Amino acid sequence: MVLAIAWALASAIGYGASDYAAGLAARAASVIRITLLGEAVSILILLLVVPWASTQWPSPDSVAWAAAAGLGGITGAMTLYLGFRHAAFSVAGPLSAVASAGFSVLAGLLFGEHPSTLSLAGIGLALPAIVAVSASPGGGPAGGDPGHRAAGAVYGVAAGACFAILFIGLNRAGSGHDLWPLLISQVAGLVALCLVAAVSRQLKPPPRRAGWLAVAAGAASAAGTTCYFLATHAGLLAVTAVITSLYPGSTILLARVLLGERLTAIRLAGLALAAASVVLIAVGGAG
Repeated sequence: MVLAIAWALASAIGYGASDYAAGLAARAASVIRITLLGEAVSILILLLVVPWASTQWPSPDSVAWAAAAGLGGITGAMTLYLGFRHAAFSVAGPLSAVASAGFSVLAGLLFGEHPSTLSLAGIGLALPAIVAVSASPGGGPAGGDPGHRAAGAVYGVAAGACFAILFIGLNRAGSGHDLWPLLISQVAGLVALCLVAAVSRQLKPPPRRAGWLAVAAGAASAAGTTCYFLATHAGLLAVTAVITSLYPGSTILLARVLLGERLTAIRLAGLALAAASVVLIAVGGAG
């Protein structure tokens, strides 16, 4: 379990770094173009690793779960971006993370997982931690009139459900020793995204600076997805998905270090809750 927690934490860092780079890139270019380039970079990186780290071809069931995971990830990202259009990041973002964690925990329990009491307590602490670290500088979920906030909340929960499909699909696809499901999921996502980009006429690459940020986002995303895949096959879905969903914390820390954004009291409290949740899950797993 300790190894699974370490991989899940690494995954949260990778996803958080990816969101940070993609968020900066999206200020200068279309979100679809940024995501398309990032997805292509992820596939190229995985192509350099997967064939050498895998010893057998995946089964049809594994391919199906991996494809579902890839479609869930891309759909979740697009849904989340729609949420960002209707409300502040602090509304849709944390709700998507909490929803993805919550749905994944439910799926793990339905699949017969039995986390310890301490692990369940850690999971319970992680959910408010996600909300707190994502809170707006003003301390609450700002962002437009109540109607827009409600729309942003709906998009956030829907995005979280899609991200849960990503987590669950990778958990059910194959084993941690053969990484083909990772590549299959990314290819499925890229195919779907290419269709969206073609319909919206946004197949061309983004400007140079935004393009380099998209490349960095794709590389970090590939690392995050790989670490999650290894984590979820070394531990429980209900545990690894929750720890991975703490990724907003690493995004906030990067913004603090690189952009000088201040850490509010509620964000610091969220980071403390996140640390406590990881400790409880680790101790519960070890026990």
